[in-house]
Amino acid sequence: MRYEQVVAATVNGMLGNCPEAEDVGQETFIRFYKALGSFRGDSSVKTYITRIAMNQAINELRRRKRRARVFSSTPAEDLADMPTARPAESDGPDKELIGQAIEKLDDDFRAVLVLRLMDGYSTAETAEILGIPVGTVLSRLSRAQKKLRALLKPAAGGR
Repeated sequence: MRYEQVVAATVNGMLGNCPEAEDVGQETFIRFYKALGSFRGDSSVKTYITRIAMNQAINELRRRKRRARVFSSTPAEDLADMPTARPAESDGPDKELIGQAIEKLDDDFRAVLVLRLMDGYSTAETAEILGIPVGTVLSRLSRAQKKLRALLKPAAGGR
């Protein structure tokens, strides 16, 4: 499918390499197909489908947090410290550490980081996909990078 890799990159960037990622990807295409009649063409199809994928991934993250609160004795505030999925087995240890650190970021920061740095969308495209101002994208990206550096600092030997 034409946008399969775009959707997979976004969903895997948000959720990690996990069984739910495939379900979220399929749900993205189902929702895209159902929404085709209302697509006005204000943005590119790639941007439109990426926004659907991002929304579906965020919904899955919220479901995980709800399930974890219901089925775990772990307090909700500790959930952010728990990895949600493992990176692909072929990833090296550095990439695995980075993936685990990204999973610890708040959803808003993770979304901007994934779209902007991992998927390669421009700042304006990221703002359009997330429905937020460009300035908000820039501030969230800056804060996400600082948080990511702080999370990775212990693994880098404090450098």
